[in-house]
Amino acid sequence: QVQLVESGGGLVQAGGSLRLSCAASGGTFSRYGMGWFRQAPGKEREFVAVISWSGGRTYYADSVKGRFTTSRDNAKNSVYLQMNTLNPEDTAVYYCAATRNSYSNRNSYYKRNSYDYWGQGTQVTVSS
Repeated sequence: QVQLVESGGGLVQAGGSLRLSCAASGGTFSRYGMGWFRQAPGKEREFVAVISWSGGRTYYADSVKGRFTTSRDNAKNSVYLQMNTLNPEDTAVYYCAATRNSYSNRNSYYKRNSYDYWGQGTQVTVSS
């Protein structure tokens, strides 16, 4: 059983930056692909980014491409989401998630049910 704990959320002005962290415990972190999702009020939870177990592959949603960067430190059992040039549409609860599978089709990483473990989420609010 893997436990995931996100941190780093908060209130930021439009154009600002935040760095989210997700700390993992209870499993072999380096064996998991790590994804980031977000859920705004009244909306479905949506894919944001994913990084493969080695860090060699990353994929991003079109809405965040060029602004967000995900990275990982397997020695620290942690994954990060650097968010730059934030805008109010980025306001949401952000979740990290872990998948035991390595998918050849990147579309599989975009699906919530491809992930086995989830954190509790951290709120990000961007003011205009």
